Amino acid sequence: MIFLKNALLRQMLRHRCHCHGFKFLFALVNLFLLGLIALLFSSLSFATTYSVSDSGELKAGLAQSSAGDLILLRAGVYSGQFEIHQGITLTGERGAVIDAMGQGSAVTIFASDVTVNHLEIQNWGADLYERNSGILVQDHAHRVRIESNRLTGSGFGVCAENSADIIVSDNIISGDPERFKLDRGDGIYLKRVESPLIRGNKIFHVRDGVYIEAGKHSLISDNHFSEQQYGIHYMYSKHDEAYGNEAVGVDGGYALMSSENIKLYRNRVRGAREFGVLLNMTHNSIVSGNRVFEGHNPQGKAALGNEAKGIFVYGALDNEIKHNLFSTSDIGIYMAMGGEGNLVYGNQFVNNRTQVKYVGEQLLEWSHNKRGNFWSSQLGWDSNKDGITDKPYRPNDNLDKLFWLYPEAGFLMNSPVVALLRWVHSQFEFTSPAGIVDSFPLSSADMELRL
Repeated sequence: MIFLKNALLRQMLRHRCHCHGFKFLFALVNLFLLGLIALLFSSLSFATTYSVSDSGELKAGLAQSSAGDLILLRAGVYSGQFEIHQGITLTGERGAVIDAMGQGSAVTIFASDVTVNHLEIQNWGADLYERNSGILVQDHAHRVRIESNRLTGSGFGVCAENSADIIVSDNIISGDPERFKLDRGDGIYLKRVESPLIRGNKIFHVRDGVYIEAGKHSLISDNHFSEQQYGIHYMYSKHDEAYGNEAVGVDGGYALMSSENIKLYRNRVRGAREFGVLLNMTHNSIVSGNRVFEGHNPQGKAALGNEAKGIFVYGALDNEIKHNLFSTSDIGIYMAMGGEGNLVYGNQFVNNRTQVKYVGEQLLEWSHNKRGNFWSSQLGWDSNKDGITDKPYRPNDNLDKLFWLYPEAGFLMNSPVVALLRWVHSQFEFTSPAGIVDSFPLSSADMELRL
């Protein structure tokens, strides 16, 4: 490289002696372009492609590779644990399988700018304390790309800590369905990782699909989660965004815990056993345009408060819950323990067994700028056709609270006496010191949920 620079300099000086004005400038530009092209070709010439066919060749290729190299695994099984110490690409033909033989992590990445794609990785260890993973990204390995792989094992699928700009996309990650759910690893586990992108993955039979702890600026989109604890689980995280994800047959869809400034929008949850969305000690977040339906806990009991909830707000403040659909679940929305300081408007609560369960001592207004929510349980008129029913709506009353306290009296809920009491209550508009009131309830459901 030094020789190239000196040769160019000598030519420039030679042209300096014979050229003047524009001729000299033109020559100078040409020499500069020639030097730039030479530099590009000289740097590219160092990249090497290694084609390997067995475990020994793979380890040798990893040991002697340099940044920018590519290692291609031919079809076959590569047994053992493998380490990447340079910014290389590790890829495979169809049928290339890395099998960790039930121990440790299958692939461990120590370097930045690594890409792992088109591989099948299986049978790594189950020790979560040791972070056994299909792909383990060590501290300060940045800009790692993990794409279009299939990972099957008991520990973590992808695990990374103290890094940034990781991309995990279009992978299939599955855990061990025979293990107790909380003994499995997470599909994708990220701790203190900044600006990760997690997109288009299918994740099932794990603990949590995506677990984010103490991270910032994550983007999670268009993933599918099933048969696990939670689809997405945020802990102590900030400034995150999740959209276009779907969770089916999970304990909980999206858990936002001790976090802030999360945008959760246009996601779906079907058949959750505990909740669709959880806001637990989470602040300044927006839950918008999500669809949660068919939540049911077969063992749920009103006295225990463990019925399936469309959204569960627990000790969370200063959040916006707007334009969501909460439908056909045990409870539409459950709010408790200091969850009063939130905006709730523009939502649809449709055919939930209990629309609202509020455990608190305040009277809460659930509308904003004279727009409330749609309640399928409300029977009201909109005489001026402005989209707002003529009277405020109380989605639960003192009779509801009575049934919560004494669930054994639930068989009376649909009796003529209770119906008469509810009618009297609505006609005389008794003021209650606590509960939920929607002063501007919507008269019809907006089938296209707005953001």
